[in-house]
Amino acid sequence: MKYRRTLLAAGVAGAMAAGTFAMVTMPASAAATGCSVNYTVQSQWPGGFTGNIAITNLGSALTSWSLGFDFSAGQTVTQGWNATFTQSGAHVTATSMSYNGALGTGANIAVGFNGNWTGSNPVPASFTLNGVTCTGSVTTTSPTTGPSRTSSPTSSPSRTPTRSPSTSPTGNPPPSGAPSLHVSGNKLVTSTGATYRLLGVNRSGGEFACIQGRGTWDGPMDQASVTAMRTWKIRAVRVPLNEECWVGTSDVPSGGTTGAAYQQAVKDYVSILLSSGITPILEMHWNYGLYTGPSSGCSDVKATCQKPMPDAQYAPSFWTGVANAFKDNRVVFDLFNEPYPERASGSSETAGWTCWRDGGTCPGITYQVAGFQTLLNAVRATGNTNVVLIGGLAYSNDLTQWLQYKPTDPTGNLAAFAHIYNFNTCSNTSCFDSQLGPVAAQVPLTLSEIGENDCSHGFIDTLMNWGDSHNVGYLGWTWNNWDCSSGPSLISDYNGTATAFGQGLKDHLASVSN
Repeated sequence: MKYRRTLLAAGVAGAMAAGTFAMVTMPASAAATGCSVNYTVQSQWPGGFTGNIAITNLGSALTSWSLGFDFSAGQTVTQGWNATFTQSGAHVTATSMSYNGALGTGANIAVGFNGNWTGSNPVPASFTLNGVTCTGSVTTTSPTTGPSRTSSPTSSPSRTPTRSPSTSPTGNPPPSGAPSLHVSGNKLVTSTGATYRLLGVNRSGGEFACIQGRGTWDGPMDQASVTAMRTWKIRAVRVPLNEECWVGTSDVPSGGTTGAAYQQAVKDYVSILLSSGITPILEMHWNYGLYTGPSSGCSDVKATCQKPMPDAQYAPSFWTGVANAFKDNRVVFDLFNEPYPERASGSSETAGWTCWRDGGTCPGITYQVAGFQTLLNAVRATGNTNVVLIGGLAYSNDLTQWLQYKPTDPTGNLAAFAHIYNFNTCSNTSCFDSQLGPVAAQVPLTLSEIGENDCSHGFIDTLMNWGDSHNVGYLGWTWNNWDCSSGPSLISDYNGTATAFGQGLKDHLASVSN
């Protein structure tokens, strides 16, 4: 929101698996192997298809992995993501990338590819992980105990993997890895078809620290800080990013992380989130473009504040780069933080929504705009099929014509988001019912920023209850240890000590999340 963005600009803030399984307790000298694979054809058309493969490592932790399988009807892989795909005859090998080779016990990874087929397109009969056939069971061998032993999958699909209570300070262990997600009607669902809501927090810093010459992040972005998030049962984290820092323009000052170094920092944090069972939501927050019209956050052409729309100069390149880096259906994209083209134009809502979708030369905006159809096209042109979120007008508080103007997505993995604060125009249940409800009835909806400016939680309590009753996700602003009186801040330290405002979100997540 404009209130909150002004504070930041002024420096005030400064089991995705084919089945369930039983874990086996072994002596330190034992070695364990085992894996399960869930292979799905996400979409198919004459001569082509998109495949998704969910791999779960049931054995000892791996530092790198190689998946092997054989096509039986002459299919060929034409493009892959989240792994390096090679094919020799019928045999296909998918090997880990530099950023996703580590696969702990019970951890999973989703890889995908586009392929060609003729006649028929049967599912491969078997898969191997590092040469071990994936049967859904674990085989353990020990040089001191002799014969190997096998643990078969549990008979009840309702049971969860058993883990040591010490894996979580609260005794509620995190999932073994973030789930692969796709859109089904008005819901986000996992690869097993289970409904999944995005419930969690925002983690601010990546949008402003680099462009202010202060490194990459604001505060720790390590395993300890993510473990603290899991004590709140957080399962989704929205990560605001800076367009110019990712692209690596000359506008990034000395002391600010930029280009390849910034990209690697983002990849490293995403890897921690995924391995901790948390869905990362990567979002373009601040962007290039000179705008000094109504509601302007700054008079700087650089990406130092909230602009009314994405720019045509760098935004498509930003999303091409992000989409290529994260071809992983466990990662969600949020194309742009808070559009407000209708305020820039000072004209009708129709002009604002047209600019929102189509971009180009928009009334009142002095730079060329990249509309959301253009940015979505940039993502899909890479072969990326990740879920994409798009907000509305009025700093993403207005979704009244979202369904009418929504971009076309060939993958069907498009969802909506809104930002709701107590000082917004749409901030009561009557408005939620009339403006948000119709969108939530047709596409998945996430309230990707919620908050209030009184350091209390009465407003978000009502809002979260509304979200629960409409299968809508929500993310609190923000997991940063800022002064709660200067804007919504959930924590007073990175061990997860809640502010009065944050306590409301923490208590609510305890009853609805896992």
